[in-house]
This record gives sequence, structure tokens and C-alpha cells, in this order.
Amino acid sequence: MHTWHWHSWQELPYLSCSLLEQFPHGFFTQQFWSQNLETMTKILHEEASYYRLKQVHGNKVLTPQEIEYLLSIGGDEVERVGEKTLAKADGTISQQPLQALWTASADCTPLLIGDIQTGQVAAVHAGWKGTAKKIVPQAISRMQSHGSKLQDLRIAMGPSIEGKVYQVSEDVAAQLGATLVPEEDETAIIKCLQEIDNSPLLPDSEPGKVRIDVRQVSALQLEQLGISPEQISLAPYCTYQNPENFFSHRRAKKGKVQWSGIVSM
Repeated sequence: MHTWHWHSWQELPYLSCSLLEQFPHGFFTQQFWSQNLETMTKILHEEASYYRLKQVHGNKVLTPQEIEYLLSIGGDEVERVGEKTLAKADGTISQQPLQALWTASADCTPLLIGDIQTGQVAAVHAGWKGTAKKIVPQAISRMQSHGSKLQDLRIAMGPSIEGKVYQVSEDVAAQLGATLVPEEDETAIIKCLQEIDNSPLLPDSEPGKVRIDVRQVSALQLEQLGISPEQISLAPYCTYQNPENFFSHRRAKKGKVQWSGIVSM
């Protein structure tokens, strides 16, 4: 069983996962909201350079080199956010050692991925829209194109909203389900989803609504790629149900996030 551990930096709490123990990494709580990423990168590794994105709920995964290139040419692929210009994407994969990759989330799933052989890492922001566009398989595919083998990957999914408190329309559930089952009709997809092992789908009392665990959809996508359940760990914390440590967009609507980061080795 993979274990999740609490750590403290200047009395502020953050999480790590034993599955990624050979990589400096952390799933940081909302208590870090006022810290900048430069400081937070140093918590993980003194010498790492860091990369972040303007997340857009898509399925684009970039390398640091591609990020630098997009920033150099400007245009529609980048956006000004406060003081910084950022590339628009939802995943990053490393190319060299000591690259800290960051992802921000409020109820969406932050995924940190490490390759125990090559030392390569990825950080992915997977909300329902990105998951419906298969961002997680896309990140895995890019890691494979950079030399990773499936059996060497370790994947930790950080705190996000749990299925039992995440109500969506049947249409949203069908878009997610279409990534797992061969059906095309919405009703058929929902029916198939209900029948699969470890179904991410839960009933809801409101007509036309269901509850769905987006993390479980990502986990099933990974298993369909041939990644074993032992290579995947889901944090036992829900952002919506843990207001003391996690900000939840569904609960509070304020523009806060949690940061999750991992450093390549």
C-alpha cells in the first residue's frame, strides 16, 4: 500500500507520496497560498529551475524547451498573468535533471509522475475537461517518446474533489465515459460506465445528474494503457471536504489554488 505523509515547512503543512520517494516533490496545502514558486521550488531542491503554465483545461503537454520557445514568439499560445507571461497548456514533462514542474489545482486533480529509471518527471492538471480530452494518456505518451517505459512510471494523484460530492450532468459523465468505453450514445456510455469494475460513476437523486470521480477516470485510463494499479496512488484527501487544508472552487469560488510540484533527477 502506498503511503501519504504530512511534512511541515515553517509550520505550513504539505503532502508527499511514498510512490515518488526518489523524487523531491510535494502536494502543497492552501496555507502556502502566499508563498511564491521560487521559494516553494527551494523547499523541494535548492538548485532546481522551475516551470509553470497558464492552465486552460486542455490536453497540451509541453517540455521546458517548448515553453521557452512559445514565450519567445508570443502570440495566442501565451497569456499575461499578473507580472508574468505564461505558455498555455496543462501538462509539463522534464528534459533534464533539476527541472521543477508545477501544477495548480482547486478541485481538479494534480498528477505528479516520475520515471524511476530515467529520472524524467511530469506534472499534469487534470480537471474533467482535460480528462475528457485524455490529458493523462497524452502526458504518458510524451514521456514514452522521451524514452520512458510504462513499467517504470510512478503516478501520484493529489488531493482533489471526491466523486461522492462531485455532481455533474449526464452529458459531462458521458464525455468522460467515452474515454473508457467503446459506446457513442450517451445513455449507452452511462450504462457501460456503471457496469465496469471500480466504476467512477455514483448515483445522484437529481434527474439528469450523476456523481463522478474524475481521478478514478484517470486511473482507469492509465490501466487501459497497461499501467498496473500498483503504479498509481490516489491521495486520501478531498479538497471539498477538507476546508482546513485545501481550497475548493466548488465550496468557496475564490480564486485560490494549491500548488503541486516535482523535480527531475
